[in-house]
Amino acid sequence: MKLEKVKIMLMAADMKRAVRFYRDVIGLEEVFVSDFWTELRHGDAIIALHGGHDGSRNPTGLSFQFEDVIAKAEAIRQAGATILQAPLQREGEPILLGIYRDAEGNEVFVTQYIG
Repeated sequence: MKLEKVKIMLMAADMKRAVRFYRDVIGLEEVFVSDFWTELRHGDAIIALHGGHDGSRNPTGLSFQFEDVIAKAEAIRQAGATILQAPLQREGEPILLGIYRDAEGNEVFVTQYIG
């Protein structure tokens, strides 16, 4: 059998709020939206939101890369997420790396490739 898709699932305490954040701030495109399951995409990557979460801390391992991660981190903060680590370059890594926690409790990395 052939693998068809790979989806990363995040939890959502408030689906409408989560969809607005990931659509309007992160820049994902809506594919399917409901109160309990939503799919958004960028290219072939699918981010699914699962409703009914209690908003508790949820480390994900997910990372979004942007052209200007400093500006995006500020937009993320202004949209109500908590910046856990401002983007910075760690020794030996070719990226700026930051971490945010969205209003749903999901902890996500944001990066910028700097070569």
